[in-house]
Parts: sequence; structure tokens; C-alpha cells
Amino acid sequence: MNAAIRIIGIDPGLRRTGWGIIETDGVRLSYVASGAVTSDAADGLAYRLRTLFEGVTSVLASWKPLEAAVEETFVNDNPRATLKLGQARGMALLAPAMKGLSIAEYAPNVIKKAVVGAGHAEKHQVQAMIGFLLPKAKFSTADEADALAIAICHANHRSSPQAKAARQLKALAG
Repeated sequence: MNAAIRIIGIDPGLRRTGWGIIETDGVRLSYVASGAVTSDAADGLAYRLRTLFEGVTSVLASWKPLEAAVEETFVNDNPRATLKLGQARGMALLAPAMKGLSIAEYAPNVIKKAVVGAGHAEKHQVQAMIGFLLPKAKFSTADEADALAIAICHANHRSSPQAKAARQLKALAG
């Protein structure tokens, strides 16, 4: 049996950045923790990003995951909103990078397909499957559920040839 690996999934958002931590031994998944880091809408953008960065950094220090997965940005109709989401996503990539974690990125439809089996699944379907795959999971926001889905997606894809090659490159560079 393989040793369990701890993975954090991060669902970046400027209002709320969800995080979810699971462990996998390559066969089984188990829920560890989840939550969300919230920024104050009254603060300026730089201070909101700092709040999110510090919150994610604190989660990483507390739970000590070995790998991270982050949802890729989708482009929506509002370019300003997309740009702000991109900045929050930059923070979500930087925090685990500063801890030296291996980081994978997944498109929303890849995450849904990994969890539900369909790339265009609805949020309630994703949440229902998380409840089935991680029966001990307790999440109170969609951001937490999405973060757990991202972690599950990574657990399913981390044995792919592309993921192995990325880890080998990181090891050579590090």
C-alpha cells in the first residue's frame, strides 16, 4: 500500500477563496478539512489580496499538504471581474509556491468530469458526489465544495504521465 499524500484544492475568488484538504493513498480518498478565506469588500484590492494570501498561507502552515491544485480561470463577460479573479488566482498559486509545493491547475470542466463524470455538471451534482466520495466532509459554502472537488480531481490525475513529469521537473529544479 502507498503512503497517503495530503492534497489541498484551492478555489480562488476575490470575495472568498475556498480550500479543501484530502488525503489519498492512490485508492482511497479521505476528508481532512475545508474552509474559506474571506476578504472585506470595503478594503482596496491590494489589501483584499493580502488577506487572502495570508489566510491561504496560514492554512498551508496548519495542515501541511504536500501538493496543491488550483482551478484555472474562466473568462466571463465582464473583463474587470475576470481580471480581479485572475489576481486572486495569482495569490492562490503564489501561496503554495512559496511553501515549495507541487502545484497542478485544472479547468472547471475537467474538475467536474473527474468528480461527477460529466464536464458540464451542475453545482448540486458536484456537491452530492463530494458527499458520496468523502462522507465525512462538512462544507458550508460552495467555495469549500469546489475546493474539495479540485483536490479530488488532482488525486485522480496525479498519476498521469504529465503529472509525474511535472513532479520530476520540480525535483530536478529544486
